[in-house]
Amino acid sequence: MAQDEKRGDRRGSGSAARELHLIRMFEAPRTLVWRAWTDGALVARWWGPRMFDAPVCEVDARPGGAIRIHMRGPDGTIFPMTGVFHEVVEPERLVFTACALLALDADPVLETRNVVTLENAGGRTKMTVDIVVVKATPEAEGPLAGMEQGWNEQLDRLVEAVAALTGPAKGSGKER
Repeated sequence: MAQDEKRGDRRGSGSAARELHLIRMFEAPRTLVWRAWTDGALVARWWGPRMFDAPVCEVDARPGGAIRIHMRGPDGTIFPMTGVFHEVVEPERLVFTACALLALDADPVLETRNVVTLENAGGRTKMTVDIVVVKATPEAEGPLAGMEQGWNEQLDRLVEAVAALTGPAKGSGKER
């Protein structure tokens, strides 16, 4: 198993980050990490913080394509997210916006621009995820407060999901 590596950098003012820069390393080919981001069945395995699942996970990874995910919390509460892919360069770059809703029929309270970059790194894959808050209403205070922890837990779950796809001999890591 590879050494764990993880790096996160929060940018912004106040108690909630308005920008996140997160890096993970995978001992897996870039095409597999790409598939984990673009195949809805695979995204459903890791999207959301620990103790959450994604009973609805639709991913149409093409420019103008939609992403729709319903995260379900441990208490059964559904947290819907919708978005649009703006840039899709297989297998190296995804750019999408995501809108968090407090309920299925509600207006968005939080919108982010997300850039996922995958690079070959000597037989490994380096993934960089940059998240920028584009719009936030006062009701977004709770989601903003948990954004950094939620994204870190979510990406840790992605690392685990990709490692499971590559088999027990392959590790993955967090950059420190």
